[in-house]
Amino acid sequence: MRLNLVRHPESPLLYPNPLHRWEAQNVFNCAVTEHNGLFHMHYRAQGVDFISHIGYAVSADGLHWNRLEQPVLAPHNGREDYRGVEDPRITLLDGQFYMTYTAYGDSADTDYYPMIARSDNLITWSDVGPLERRRNKDHILFPEKINGRYAILHRRQPDIWIGFSDDLIHWTDHSIILSPDPELEWQNKSIGSNGLPIKTEHGWLLFYHGYGQKHIYRHSIVLLDLNDPTKVIHRPTTYIIEPMETWEIRGDVANVVFSCSNNVVGDQLYFYYGGADRMIGLATAPFADVVEFARRGE
Repeated sequence: MRLNLVRHPESPLLYPNPLHRWEAQNVFNCAVTEHNGLFHMHYRAQGVDFISHIGYAVSADGLHWNRLEQPVLAPHNGREDYRGVEDPRITLLDGQFYMTYTAYGDSADTDYYPMIARSDNLITWSDVGPLERRRNKDHILFPEKINGRYAILHRRQPDIWIGFSDDLIHWTDHSIILSPDPELEWQNKSIGSNGLPIKTEHGWLLFYHGYGQKHIYRHSIVLLDLNDPTKVIHRPTTYIIEPMETWEIRGDVANVVFSCSNNVVGDQLYFYYGGADRMIGLATAPFADVVEFARRGE
């Protein structure tokens, strides 16, 4: 069995806004959270200086968005002045929202490192702290504790790792759960996690991206054990989406589809993604087909 996500007819959904300096150049790599009957989007945006901020938009249907005029997270504390704050993922845990994002400093400040922030309202955020002070990104908190501990996925290139914590500050027991497959050209150089793992009766669905020597970003799914997500139950070898549209092939970074959000909306998977680091799109599939692919896909 293979799975191919289908572009929504209204995609792309969000474009750069030339009236706002901070998002005039690119909008991409968004997290979408369903809460209180609304869809809440946090997205990476770049202005003419190419410093990234995190913007916010809200929608009643997940397709048509109204956005704030100012970002909800900007470079702060002097740590991210070089490239800014990037690639949010949002997890609801213990009644609070947690954003994992990448802080991009200068070359003298570890380049980029993984941060965690907290919010009560999805608008105002305060830092919890870094996962670690080393080159690392694509980090995502699981939506519930695993065996009484917080769990986080992250990427020490080129692999996907997992770590655990009792307090969201001190992280231990790091181990690799997934590495690039040298036999698969589309992901034989580097891989990383995408949106929040989705809990099913069969295991955790983890969406991940990979690229090979041609640096074309593609995505697939792996199924992880519910009680021990260090264990891989099934890993299909085929991908579910690749750059095909002009706006996915040509943009600020060519040949990229990159997702920070995979949502279950009714009986559909909503896969929000950035195309060529320029605009935000949406692809879908019946969720039952997604689960079946994760369990038995080629």
